[in-house]
This record gives sequence, structure tokens and C-alpha cells, in this order.
Amino acid sequence: MSFMTPAGNRSSLLPEKRINVTQGTTRVTSDSAVVLTTVLGSCVAACLFDGIAGVGGMNHFLLSEPREGDLSFGAQSERYGAYAMELLINEMLKAGAVRRRMKAYLYGGANMHAGMHKIGSANARFAIGFLARDGIPLTYSNLGGNAARRVDFRAVKGQARCRVLTDQPPDESKTTPTLAASLGDVELF
Repeated sequence: MSFMTPAGNRSSLLPEKRINVTQGTTRVTSDSAVVLTTVLGSCVAACLFDGIAGVGGMNHFLLSEPREGDLSFGAQSERYGAYAMELLINEMLKAGAVRRRMKAYLYGGANMHAGMHKIGSANARFAIGFLARDGIPLTYSNLGGNAARRVDFRAVKGQARCRVLTDQPPDESKTTPTLAASLGDVELF
């Protein structure tokens, strides 16, 4: 697979190194051949990048925050949004990113089962609020709905692709991504 820019130009012919970002994990890279990939339902993935430093990363969190009375510690912590977001930002800073240059994309947050608690909506609200409080511009989002998504992110270049996964033929009215406030350009591949 080659990465495409919105104009349709090939952006790289380097061999890819695909790294799967599973539930409750965070990955950061400065390798331009790395593609971070994940599959999301109600979970949310935040993709952050600093194009000048050439550093980017992705997390994948399951729940916005622990339920009342639940303890979160150790490896369990990464499944919660607050820990996953802080970890992603801190790992980006360690790798040379500068907070004021970071840009964010958010994906996921689907409400997969009708009639159940809207975990996806809670996750999406949390991620949007966290970025706003931390002063990191949300330049693109594809959140909500009721279908799973596959996200591929060439983190160093800030290039992303999100595909909605369904057993039904694509319905463009439901798969068109939502754009965040005009705070920057999104380069899709």
C-alpha cells in the first residue's frame, strides 16, 4: 500500500513497518516508515504529531475514566483516557516533540450496541475535552456512529486513513468524516 496525499501524489515508497496499537497501549515513533494501526469500536484512539520534530504517536483507550469505586493502577491504568492521554503526550515530549506544535486527530467512540450505556460517546467527549484543556488543537476527528473503524496513521508525517468497518455496503452519509474546527490541515493517505 502506498500513502496518498489529498492531491493523489505518492508521498512515500518506503517499505512500511506496521505496528498494531492494541487496547490499553500507547506507541510513539520517529521512524517515517512506521504505520501505527488499530481497530476501534467504542474505544478512542488519539493520534498526535509534531511535524517539525518528526515525532508522532497513537494511544487506544477503552474507558474515559474509572467508575466510582474502581481502582486504576499499573497496567490497568492505560485503559483509561486520562492516563493514556498523559502517557502519549509525555512519550512524545521525551522523543523530542514540543507541546505547542502538537496537533491531534481523534477516532472511534462508536456506540456499538443499541440500548446499552453510551461508552463511545463518553470516550469521545472525554478526549475532546482533554485536548481542549491541554491546549492541543484537534485538527480532525472521526467520532461516533455505531460502526467499528480501522485507523492507519503514519505518525511522523501526520498522515491518517480511517475506514469504517461494516457488513453493509458503504453509505457515504454515515462514513463521511467530521472535521474539527479549522485549526490546520489534515493530510490523508
